[in-house]
Amino acid sequence: MGILTWIIFGLIAGAIAKMIMPGTQGGGWLMTIILGIVGAFVGGFVGSLLGWGTVDSFDFRSMLLAVGGALVVLWIFGMASKKS
Repeated sequence: MGILTWIIFGLIAGAIAKMIMPGTQGGGWLMTIILGIVGAFVGGFVGSLLGWGTVDSFDFRSMLLAVGGALVVLWIFGMASKKS
């Protein structure tokens, strides 16, 4: 159930991250949602390692981890895909 929870978190986190960090990262909403899922996994993994949250429950702290991870992944993707 943990992976499915973080996929759902990722869908939500990707949308929230796009609202928080609008810009020209490229890829559109579909790429943002995929990056949100990846970010949710990253946030959930880091949060679990640090003891800040679990991947098995849906609560405010877990959502913050997912959104935080999505923002980081979205920022990295934006920097990597930026044209110089």
